[in-house]
Amino acid sequence: MLIVKPQNFQLPEPLQLDCGRSLKQVNIRYETVGELAPDGSNAVLITHALSGDAHVCGRHTPADQKPGWWDDMIGPGKMIDTNRYFVVCSNVLGSCAGSTGPRSVNPDTGNPYNLDFPVITIRDMVRAQKYLMEHLKIKKFLSVVGGSMGGMQAMEWAINYPDLVDSVIPIATTSQLSSQSIAFNWVGREAIKYDPNWNNGNYSADHVPDRGLAAARMLAHITYLSEESMNRKFGRELQDADSYSFNFRRDFAVESYLEHQGRRFVERFDANSYFYITRAMDYFDLAARAGGDLAKAFEPVKAAVLVVSFSSDWLFPTSESRKIVNALLKNRCNVSFCEIESGYGHDAFLLEVDILGGMIRDFLHNRLEANRG
Repeated sequence: MLIVKPQNFQLPEPLQLDCGRSLKQVNIRYETVGELAPDGSNAVLITHALSGDAHVCGRHTPADQKPGWWDDMIGPGKMIDTNRYFVVCSNVLGSCAGSTGPRSVNPDTGNPYNLDFPVITIRDMVRAQKYLMEHLKIKKFLSVVGGSMGGMQAMEWAINYPDLVDSVIPIATTSQLSSQSIAFNWVGREAIKYDPNWNNGNYSADHVPDRGLAAARMLAHITYLSEESMNRKFGRELQDADSYSFNFRRDFAVESYLEHQGRRFVERFDANSYFYITRAMDYFDLAARAGGDLAKAFEPVKAAVLVVSFSSDWLFPTSESRKIVNALLKNRCNVSFCEIESGYGHDAFLLEVDILGGMIRDFLHNRLEANRG
């Protein structure tokens, strides 16, 4: 059994943010697996999605029933083999799983930041990760690998720190959040705001806006699935009944499933963090920094790139990945692309372990061998 230990790192100086403000005493929660090679050539950074955390693989104790969120992909002898690679995963800035976020204590007031926390960007998250990289004495990442919002971070690494990454693997992601995705995020935040416990973000630990956060999660979770996967899993099956109830309690299995997902989410996530991370995704637009020219935005990239999409992902469809690939090709970047046939929707990056994992395994192997000559 792989046992991993959560660790904390406090940035040595205030973190300067895109909004013009700075954050003092920033903590980054992270986990590492494997050993850094003497030549430092085998470090792989895993960047997580909206609701993820640093616990990417293994278990915290032998009695721990819940493995890391990508445990099927990462570990000894697995697709990202920790016998070969030094794997790092950190909780993003603004989250609620150990890194500094809106529910952290503001050192200037002694109270939680709540909505006094500065609005952050995906690039701010990556800036914090660079400090962690220096702390771990990693000179260059062999690869930065991430799905969904993790893919956004991977691209930020390639653009902002081109000499510090040998390769990046953005999976099921986009170069800019679409108006549809922004709309879903807005409705989710509005659901939280209408919760009677919201109190403009100043809620107590005993009275969290759980109903609003659960509703936001249910809405978002629908976007992670596909029509095919929902029909296959639920169809029009009733939950614990043989006929309609003719009232507005849950009748259908899919309703029960979404209710369960919302309830589970409330147990592990914070509403204010949901506000800040979804807003960071809203603001993500690589082309906007280069006058609307995505190819120009990718000009600094030196890394080899593997872009992966999934056929049934309608949140970040293959057309978005093709835009990324075409912009990279205009810069004569070393880029590979694959659309994987899958009925799982956006969540396929977590579920298609064999096909996706084989591609990542071979790509990392080739990059490592190329670097070692």
